Amino acid sequence: MPSRPRLSPLSAALASLFAALLALPAQGQTLNELYDSARGFDATYQGARAQYDASVARAAQAKAGILPAVGLTAGVTRSDIEIDTLTGTGRGSTTPRDFNTQNVGINATQPLYRPANWATYEQGKRQADIAQAVFTVAEQDLIVRVSQAYFDVLASQDSLALVRAQKVAVAEQLASAKRNFEVGTSTITDSREAQARYDLVIAQEIAAENDLQVKKVVLDQLVGRPGSVPVPLAVPVVLPTALPADINAWVAQADTVHPAIQQARLGVDVAGLEVEKAKAGHKPTLDANLGYNVTRNPTGTTTSTVGTRVNATTVGVVFNMPLFAGFATENRIKETLALEDQSRSVLEGTRRNVAQATRAAYLGLVSGAGQVKALEAAESSSQSALDANRLGYQVGVRINIDVLNSQSQLFQTKRDLAQARYNVLLGNLKLRQANGTLTTDDMNAINATLASNGSVPAVPSATAPDRGTPAPLVPVAPPSIPVIPPVPVQPFNPPAPTMPMAPVPPVILNPPVR
Repeated sequence: MPSRPRLSPLSAALASLFAALLALPAQGQTLNELYDSARGFDATYQGARAQYDASVARAAQAKAGILPAVGLTAGVTRSDIEIDTLTGTGRGSTTPRDFNTQNVGINATQPLYRPANWATYEQGKRQADIAQAVFTVAEQDLIVRVSQAYFDVLASQDSLALVRAQKVAVAEQLASAKRNFEVGTSTITDSREAQARYDLVIAQEIAAENDLQVKKVVLDQLVGRPGSVPVPLAVPVVLPTALPADINAWVAQADTVHPAIQQARLGVDVAGLEVEKAKAGHKPTLDANLGYNVTRNPTGTTTSTVGTRVNATTVGVVFNMPLFAGFATENRIKETLALEDQSRSVLEGTRRNVAQATRAAYLGLVSGAGQVKALEAAESSSQSALDANRLGYQVGVRINIDVLNSQSQLFQTKRDLAQARYNVLLGNLKLRQANGTLTTDDMNAINATLASNGSVPAVPSATAPDRGTPAPLVPVAPPSIPVIPPVPVQPFNPPAPTMPMAPVPPVILNPPVR
């Protein structure tokens, strides 16, 4: 055999340093860091912010109707006139007359009584509040979307790590089955069952790798940060609890502070003010006018050849009383009253939808917390079952498929447990989103459950023995899921078995005659 080339001391040192760097845990980003990135990148959130700014500016325009309007005017006019004499001296003659007129003035109008303008001004203030409520909904939606993408990546990483750990376990079982078959202590069936299970795990690993890549793409696109690495949960996992533990309290709070309900209430107010604007069509208006105008005629006018300058100051009040508008005002009032009823219906529907969503989110969170506890017990039981099946396989009372099934059940339970924990964390945020109280402080509480050092454990390597070859025992990093404390299991004390009684012999009434 050709001898392997030996490395120089420097090359060996560099190789060792490179291997050590690869072994170091990657530095990841916390939930808060990725949320801050998403605030400056996400197109949906940026569009909502721009819409908020536009709505606030539009609402401020309504104030113009109650403020004075001031205008400055200036102009120069050249007049060429021919004066024909029709009677008297010079009858039939024509006298040309050319002159210039120069004017400049400033005029102001102050509404004194305009009910429609005041109703528009009140509508503008409520429109600004509506814009704030809509923007609050967009902020809450961004928190949930970032958290969902964040925990989707963590769940995919856990799934891939568990599949690779299961692949190693199945490979070990496959190698054991082949060794036992070679020494004659097991049949070829055990090897084929283990090989089939190993091929299935390979397919699951490919699917898990693809799912992880897709989830990473979604997160990167959301936060605008390529190659983002979420920080996993701290060990042991401490799941926050939803307080108060009363579903009616959450619903009552939602009815008071939910942005969608506030928006619907403000919509009713805007519709009521629209009715006042329509009724103002029958009411008079009163405006105050103030002006100062200067008019110069350097060469005279049509009636005088002497240059003049006129300085005029005007102060006045204008009163306008509408009498008849072709029934337009009456029909406009009917329209706005119907729209006000529609707004009330929208408010009631929004309250019902929010209450339903809040109840569903609360029940889902409670169910998820209970599922976590049940899966923790199931994980402990599955581990015990796997240990028992391995021992039984070694002593010959269990077959290979029993061990493989126990392994599959254990790893499936671990995946379900990790996913259930992420669902509980997201459920806390979704509950507060459902009742309208979600803020960044709630996200900070979720962020506190992450690993404090920001390190990301390495995913086990994808290398594995080829099909049909014995699987070497390669040390593999543990899956990146939290360590679960042992769950106390009640001892199993079955009652003593009872021996069945012998059946009573049948009584033959009419024996056959031979």
